[in-house]
Amino acid sequence: MALAALLGREPDLDVFSTSWRGAATAARTTRPDVCVADMDSPDAVECVNLRAGEARTGDGRCPEGGGGERAAARPVLLALTTTGRPGPLRRAYEAGALGYLSKNASPDRLVEGIRHVAKGERYIDETLGFGFLQAAEIPLTRRELSVLSLAAEGASVGEIARSLHLSNGTVRNYMAAITRKTGARNRVDAIRISRGAGWV
Repeated sequence: MALAALLGREPDLDVFSTSWRGAATAARTTRPDVCVADMDSPDAVECVNLRAGEARTGDGRCPEGGGGERAAARPVLLALTTTGRPGPLRRAYEAGALGYLSKNASPDRLVEGIRHVAKGERYIDETLGFGFLQAAEIPLTRRELSVLSLAAEGASVGEIARSLHLSNGTVRNYMAAITRKTGARNRVDAIRISRGAGWV
């Protein structure tokens, strides 16, 4: 809300803020040009459903912020992330983000980023360069990261299966692949390794 209030001081930006839970409804109601999302949020895994150039409806999440004229039905994503955490960068990339900005960037840089992506221009904070290299080395697929993120929150196999519309056996197969790819001994160890690397 503080960020939205700050952005709202810009005369050419109409700004709306919402939680992740209310994001899909807010996106359908306000039809923003730009969505600014905190990819470090535990709920940001939902953002992998976003794709640049697609309408954000249904289960598509499109949180915090937005500006410009509201006629566009296809908002673009400007991802906020922390330097040194490749996991959120990877999620933002797979979500089709057009802009990437460090959460330590100045408000002026944020406004600049919003204006760039609103015009369809890619915007990347130079401080995130090494993070992109690290993100490229994450061994897990998008679906595996989704499974692991839910497991890290304490969800059971059955709960993960229901949440992602998978069978219990498929979830177990994903967990076995995750354990193998991370070099972990078990599920708990895989979560520990992945959290340490900033993947979840």
